[in-house]
This record gives sequence, C-alpha cells and structure tokens, in this order.
Amino acid sequence: MYSGKEYLKHGLLFIITLIFTTFAGGEWVYGKSIIASGDDFLTLEYFWKSMAYSIPFIGILLIHELGHFFTSIYHKVKCTLPFFIPGWLGFIGAPSIGTFGAVIQMKGYVNSRKKFFDIGVAGPLAGFVIALGVLAYGFMTLPEPEYIYSIHPEYADPDFQGYGEEVLEFELGDNLLFNGMGRLLADPNRLPEMSEMIHYPYLFAGYLALFFTALNLLPIGQLDGGHVIFGLFPRKHREISLTAFTLFIGYAGIGIISPFLPPEELIFRIPLYLGFLYICYSKSGLQLQSRIALILSLAAFQYSVAFFQPDWEGYQGWLFYSFLLGRVMGVSHPEVSGHQPLDKKRQAIGWLAIIIFILCFSPRPFIFE
Repeated sequence: MYSGKEYLKHGLLFIITLIFTTFAGGEWVYGKSIIASGDDFLTLEYFWKSMAYSIPFIGILLIHELGHFFTSIYHKVKCTLPFFIPGWLGFIGAPSIGTFGAVIQMKGYVNSRKKFFDIGVAGPLAGFVIALGVLAYGFMTLPEPEYIYSIHPEYADPDFQGYGEEVLEFELGDNLLFNGMGRLLADPNRLPEMSEMIHYPYLFAGYLALFFTALNLLPIGQLDGGHVIFGLFPRKHREISLTAFTLFIGYAGIGIISPFLPPEELIFRIPLYLGFLYICYSKSGLQLQSRIALILSLAAFQYSVAFFQPDWEGYQGWLFYSFLLGRVMGVSHPEVSGHQPLDKKRQAIGWLAIIIFILCFSPRPFIFE
C-alpha cells in the first residue's frame, strides 16, 4: 500500500520530532539545552530523563493520528501515513515544545457524512484516552515538594524574593479537566503551582495533549470538531462553523484596538487590524458586502468592549491560529449527497466529543508576563 520511500520519509520525520521534543523537554523540565554550556548543557543523562516528557507527548500525538489512519483504512479511504512536523526552536533562543504537531492527509474521496464523522472523531478520542492515563499517572506519582529545589535551588533560600521585573514569567493556563484531575488525584501537599507544571514531565506532556485535543475539536471548518458538527447537524454546519470562528477570533482580538491607545497609533492599528480580519474571512463563503459588514461589526464590538472594560483582554496568541483557520483551511466543509442523520450510537459519541472539547479547552493556555 505504501512504498519503502514513504515509510522511510515518515519514519525519519517521527524520529527527528522525537529527538527535538526531547531537546525541548530538557529545556522546559530541567533548564538544560544542547546549545548551552557548563551545568546548563543537556548531557546524555538528562537527555534520557527528558524522554519522560517526549515519549508520552509524541506517543499521544501518534495514537491520535493512528485513530484517523486506521479508521480511514476501515472505511477504504486512501490517506497518507502520519506526518510529524519537527519544531524545535532552541537554536534561535525561542521557546518551543519540539513539534508543530502531526497530520494525515486524505487522498481519497469521502462520500458520506458517516465516514467524515468516524474519521474525524476517532483521532481525538484515541489520543484523549491515552492523555487521561498519562495525567492520572503524573498526578498520582508526584515527587516530594523538595524535588523543585533540584531545578530551582534558589527557591530553598529563605531570602529569595523572585527574579525581578526583567524576567519573562511563564505558566500554563488552566482547564476544567486538568484542574479537576489535580484536585481529585494529587496529594495537595505535592501539587505544584501552574507556573511550575513545566518541570513535571508527565503533567506537562498531558497538558499539551489536552491543548492539541481542544484545538482539533474546535467546531470549525474541516477540523476534527468540524467533522463532528458536520455529522451531528447536517444542515447547520456552515452557520455553526462561522459562528464559532467569529466567537473565537472575537475573543482573541479584544484589546487589539482600544480608545485608550494614542491616536497616532490607532491610525495605523485600525486599518491593519481590519485588513487582517478581511484576510481571515477570505474563505468564509460570505459575499463581499456581508463579509465587510461582519468585519466592521466585529471590530466595533471589540472596540466597545475595550471602552467599557479596559482591563479585559483576549488571548492574542489565538490570532495566528485564527489566520490559519480562516485563510488556509477555511470555515466551510465539503458537502456530501443527502442529509441522513447519524445513528444513535454515533450521536452519543459526537456529544461526548463536544464535552471533551469543553473540558480540555483553555481560553489562555500559555501565559507570558
């Protein structure tokens, strides 16, 4: 079915991604890097230790993609092997998680709503089950509180007052599932703050798995969540997808344009932002007049929110993902003949996927201050 060249290409990408995520794990978990020197260098010992992050994380992504892959085979839909995308940025001093994710590409025509649904929902559900196991293990096997001193010995100093204003602080955002599992399974005396979760490899890997699960289950376009909505609501996908996309980018852009910014800055920022929104809606399927009206209304809403609630701010990190969704992928979905509803079993699975999305989604997944 696949040539030796394809197996070699996909296998190499997988191995490179595993190595790169191990590099990233060394940086996040232990503060050690292959481009550092002295005590901060990622030695072979810490490389192996860092696999406690990379193997669970990449393993969850692999199970996710294999869920799509084997369901495609079951439905006799041609597809590629899983593509892993290496993404370590340590060589330029930028933080990264070692990968930009993994995908498979459909090469055959999908001719039914049921097949779209099955292929779309199989990946997130398969990966989610493994992520639950990784998180459960991580929360139930937390080390003693003194573990953090091996990474941050300065914390043991009673006179330590923090790093000062010049240091960039980072912490993971919260979501319902991660928070609930921590409260339920972890020893409260060992449970770290969200700003220290990156030093606990199983928890960090599991958190990232929930993040990617939520991204894929957004009910937009041809994302896995879009396939789910396409199956559950045969005649309403376009409206639901466009509404979800507008809410997503509407939240993300709060604070971009504000009446409290200097006028000379607003003169440039407003037209640039309107142009950005126009590009994001370029594959919305809306006619030109409707698209312009929606963009102006959305910008006016965000401007009004900034006026009445100047302290409110969206998560601007979502804007790049909004661009990818709107300009690259689009918010529409390929049609199939007929609008036959899914059977009861698939409907239940679809609603389960929606619940999983709600539990895994974090409005502010990565917080930099």
